[in-house]
Amino acid sequence: MKNFFNEFKTFITKGNIFDLAVGVIVGTAFVALVKSLTTNLINPLIGVFTGQASSLSNLKLVVTNNLVFSYGAFLNDFINFLITALVVFVLVKIINKYMIKPKEETTKPNQELLILQEIRDIIANSK
Repeated sequence: MKNFFNEFKTFITKGNIFDLAVGVIVGTAFVALVKSLTTNLINPLIGVFTGQASSLSNLKLVVTNNLVFSYGAFLNDFINFLITALVVFVLVKIINKYMIKPKEETTKPNQELLILQEIRDIIANSK
């Protein structure tokens, strides 16, 4: 049982776990920010053009009393998705542009290897 806790302690204290935790926390905060942007800024702007209230989520298509399509809520979620996807795309482009890429090592062939290859070729040609 003690070994289990030691392994768990080793696992939990690895740097990757902390990086993942920070990523989840920042991602959650970012989603809340995007949702606020959509709800508080974009929706009222769209509402000016649609003549609806300041919330897209109120937009509905009622076919019968039992069949209601809340397309406004879908539009809200779709706008949130587009903004999030755009920001992630831009971040990935920036990170890829400025990441230090390891230089490919151009190694010179070993001199002994070159000589042995020459000897092999001479022997092969002399047969």
